Amino acid sequence: MSFKPKYSVVVPVYNRPDELRELLESLTQQTLKNFEVIIVEDGSTNRSDGVVDEFRDKLHIEYIFKPNSGPGPSRNLGFAHAKGDYFVVFDSDCIIPPAYFEEVDKVVISDKPDAWGGPDRSHESFTPLQRAMAYTMSSVLTTGGIRGGKKHLGWFQPRSFNMGISKQVYRETEGFAFSRYAEDIELSIRMKKCGFRSVLIPEAFVYHKRRTTLNQFYHQVSNFGKGRVLVGRTHPGAVRLTHWLPAFFTMGLLALLILLFTNSTSFILLATLYVLYSLAIVIDSYQSNQDPKVALLSLPAAWVQLIGYGVGFLKETFHRNG
Repeated sequence: MSFKPKYSVVVPVYNRPDELRELLESLTQQTLKNFEVIIVEDGSTNRSDGVVDEFRDKLHIEYIFKPNSGPGPSRNLGFAHAKGDYFVVFDSDCIIPPAYFEEVDKVVISDKPDAWGGPDRSHESFTPLQRAMAYTMSSVLTTGGIRGGKKHLGWFQPRSFNMGISKQVYRETEGFAFSRYAEDIELSIRMKKCGFRSVLIPEAFVYHKRRTTLNQFYHQVSNFGKGRVLVGRTHPGAVRLTHWLPAFFTMGLLALLILLFTNSTSFILLATLYVLYSLAIVIDSYQSNQDPKVALLSLPAAWVQLIGYGVGFLKETFHRNG
């Protein structure tokens, strides 16, 4: 009898075989095993087919290679091959806790959502810098709380590192419309417009590595800022004041440089605000992580996140308007 999964895990991968191995190993440890895994290799030069072969006797797994076109089309190709009733999207740099599908299944059975998302956390194996970046990407002080947390009321906007949708959602939306840059946000907005119901499952968290250096992190969040502007052009009203805050933060730094040579009083006032904000980040990170090194690294991580997002946001805004 052929295997009929309830969940289809779709993972696009690009030149990350080692990270994919960690992800697949974590999936072998799931307490609920009614799922298949579809790996879509997006034109990598450092392919992962050998890694996938290591898990063929441990997981119901399929490997697909395609020319490079971005994570959006790669996930759509995986959806087209999926046999499950629900499609689950992870990034290749995630580690999945053993009870993930067990927690999701409880909500799917009891609440029957059309889509869901979950938060991300830092794993004990992460470097202090990765833990700091995980903190800044989820802290209210740096994201305004828009990326999900322990409490959430109303419609939840899932992100592609940890997203689930029903087969019906895929059929009606046809999946991701953007090839990259905020493709998950754009899909979430269309799901809401179609009347689908999406929920946050706090217990269905993943360990998300993100990048390993501040330079890589900068480029990642800069693309996030660019993507938000692209979403706003497709869906008017999708860019709100919260999304402008990193741009204001970045422009404030430029104002500091100007005030340094023109107005000492205003410079001191504005600089004091930045110092107090930075201290709040360090203190809050220490309270969250109980690690002084992570707390100190959270400061450059937060500044890189805000400046990177702000620069990407402003460049794309003025690129269209210029």
